[in-house]
Amino acid sequence: MTDAFSRHLAATPPNTAFERTSGSTTVPPRSKAGSGGRGRGGRSVAAEVWVVLSLLAALVPLGYLVSVSLMSQGQISAGSLVPLPPDWGNWSAALTETGLPRAVLNSIVAALGGALLTLAFALPAAWAMARHRTGGRSLAGLVLSPWLLPPIVAIVPLFSLLRVLGLNNTLVGLTLVYALTNTAVAIWLLEGFVRRLPVEVDEAAQLDGAGEWRVLVSVVTPLLTPALIAVGVIVAVLNYNEFLFATFLTQGPDAQTVPVILSLMLGERVQDFGTIAAASLVGVVPVYAAAVFLQHRLVGGLTAGSLT
Repeated sequence: MTDAFSRHLAATPPNTAFERTSGSTTVPPRSKAGSGGRGRGGRSVAAEVWVVLSLLAALVPLGYLVSVSLMSQGQISAGSLVPLPPDWGNWSAALTETGLPRAVLNSIVAALGGALLTLAFALPAAWAMARHRTGGRSLAGLVLSPWLLPPIVAIVPLFSLLRVLGLNNTLVGLTLVYALTNTAVAIWLLEGFVRRLPVEVDEAAQLDGAGEWRVLVSVVTPLLTPALIAVGVIVAVLNYNEFLFATFLTQGPDAQTVPVILSLMLGERVQDFGTIAAASLVGVVPVYAAAVFLQHRLVGGLTAGSLT
């Protein structure tokens, strides 16, 4: 019987599907194509189509902005889609005639400075609320509630306060406003990260003789580095894109930011849309650069907060 079974296996072609039988039950071979509309490797065709559509929705407006930045005023008025021939004069005008380079520098300084101050204010507050139950369960929502109000309600008090301090129409004053404005949302975000740190880490440091401040600076802060980077990037982008406070609190080119400069270009009697498009592209470069170079740290910090 063994010799007969061996001869049967040898006679079976290597590529022939083998059906396993048990009594009267036959198990059919698996299909190579998968199921549920999935192709090879488990990829869903619908998901790939959705990703392509999402990329088009994000990139088409940016691509048309690039096209407009290379058009002459006549081509823009005629509704052309492709600049033929391209007009590089818009880029030259945006970089030399609008004060845009100084505005980009002001935006970066105010955004980064405000984000660093926000983290310095928010981390101790979030740690106290998470570890020592300061204010109870309702304090986090109470702290966040002013951030949900329309920013216009704070314009007059902030303007008066900066004038008293001699910081009106200065980059330092705008940076302080940005830092205070986003402290509430930073506390709300950081509190969740702090709660996920094991309490035993703090207790071990205290057994070694570390005080409260030493525990926060030397133990908690290094462990929260991914979360601090993620929250810092979010706050910095909010600061960079902010328009209302920058419009009311800065009146000169020494402190004006990119959104203010773009609004002034749109407010001119004769609007040069090619120059405005070129200036807009220059203004978004820092944000896109931050998204590209910090995306791994941003995603890692945000996902770290979901782990227990």
